[in-house]
Amino acid sequence: MPKSSLALEFFPATPQRWEDIEQLFGPRGACAGCWCMWWKRPRSEWTKNKGAGNKKAFRKIVGDGRVPGILAYAEGQPVGWCAVEPREKYPGLERARTLKKIDDQPVWSVTCFFVAKEFRRKGVAVALLKEARSWARSKGARILEGYPVETKTDRAPDAFMWTGTAAAFRKAGFHEALRRSASRPIMRLSFTKRPEP
Repeated sequence: MPKSSLALEFFPATPQRWEDIEQLFGPRGACAGCWCMWWKRPRSEWTKNKGAGNKKAFRKIVGDGRVPGILAYAEGQPVGWCAVEPREKYPGLERARTLKKIDDQPVWSVTCFFVAKEFRRKGVAVALLKEARSWARSKGARILEGYPVETKTDRAPDAFMWTGTAAAFRKAGFHEALRRSASRPIMRLSFTKRPEP
């Protein structure tokens, strides 16, 4: 079990860890009843299913053993989440004008983070990104992509940080591949070279 400098441990989101996901996401489903379904469902369907419906859909994904992401733990408690899967698992990305495909290369995508309040701004997102990098590579990914926000300050509201910050992606070894919006770069990391430490 790899560890970060914050003594974090990381595990894939398997059916055995569903209760930990529930504990971390809490009654709000991480944010506004999302349950990490924003990029997976059509907007109308996501809105109609905010809360219990999205939770049920996400539980089915985890229960089917599809591993939609990575969990971070501190002292045995779940403290962080990072969604990482092949891009085609996130059809909502193609509906976002600024996040459409760059090219026809097959990529994996990091789409979402959720970190327990007391662990925010402590490097958990960077640690999760590095673990997601290792996970995606172990599953055969050649390119890993992310869609963070380029913040002007370190104090942007947490509610806007759910796709991660460009600074965190850079710290995890990603580079900017394309920018269609001033605040939303597409970041990439290629596995054709040895991953950065």
